[in-house]
Amino acid sequence: MKKLFALSLALVMTLSLAACGGKKTEAPADTENKAETETPTTGDVKVAVVLKTLASEYWGYVEAGCKAAAKDLGVDVVVVGPGAESDIEGQVSMIEQQIGAGCDAIVCAPNDAGAAQGALQAAIDAGIPVLAVDTNVGIAGQTSFVGTSNVDAAYEGGKWAIEQVGTDAKAVIIYGQEGDNTSNMRMEGYEKACTEAGVEVLAKLSGNNLTDGATKAMEDLLSAYPDQIDIVLCHNDDTAIGAMNACKSAGVSDITIVGFDGNASAVKLILDGELVKATVAQQPYEMGYQVVEAAVKAVKGESVDEVINAPVQVVTAENGQAYLDNLEAMKG
Repeated sequence: MKKLFALSLALVMTLSLAACGGKKTEAPADTENKAETETPTTGDVKVAVVLKTLASEYWGYVEAGCKAAAKDLGVDVVVVGPGAESDIEGQVSMIEQQIGAGCDAIVCAPNDAGAAQGALQAAIDAGIPVLAVDTNVGIAGQTSFVGTSNVDAAYEGGKWAIEQVGTDAKAVIIYGQEGDNTSNMRMEGYEKACTEAGVEVLAKLSGNNLTDGATKAMEDLLSAYPDQIDIVLCHNDDTAIGAMNACKSAGVSDITIVGFDGNASAVKLILDGELVKATVAQQPYEMGYQVVEAAVKAVKGESVDEVINAPVQVVTAENGQAYLDNLEAMKG
């Protein structure tokens, strides 16, 4: 059963325009040897996908979804990403390289939307569909964004934690990369949940999307607010694990940590009764599948929604095993 879920310098672009954007080029009506624009067949389509990184479990699920769509649809999909989400320049270079190498559509999950826009503009100028996945690029001319409202998703995670601990709780937030739009939106969602419930947010610190970075941030928070922190709201699951490590080292056990991404590693900790009590699960596999599916439609001239929403769920000890079983089934 078919799965439902399923970017260069001007010179480089000049040399690669025919390879990347030929489908959008039309010769003037009075030109001799007029070339007709042809819609490529599915087997001729090449989609380039540039993710934030490939060095994490979450982005591995996105990659798996992209490759599953490639197999089901019979298209060529190349998935690349830098070694860390902090490598903004490296990601921009990958975007430029993929356009220069020739592609019919390009998908990006930007580490820095502003930096990515500069590189992706060349693709849009060449008539190549540009799609965003997980994190919106927000560039004029973008074909579609496939992802989740990070504000709404984090709000659900924050609300769940407050329901467990109570409205007299005090919280801290460990966010991601400074200036990253996804990080800002998740922080907004967590803050919204706390404000509505009257929960005080003692402090917000960056963990730089890294386990070690979050461990250091949590150590600083525990030192600044001894015996005051009840809830730790984290940017992602690696951050949640880092916060947990700091708490365990400090002998802190009466605390509720919420992660984000729904990684299997975090869910297993939840089921084992560790300090990570929940993770806000997006649907990375489905997002990867859906964005490739949308890219192929765009290349073929079919209608594509500007926003394709992916659902979320708060994974806890109650539904964690079913969630893991579903993740395992998607690998098959």
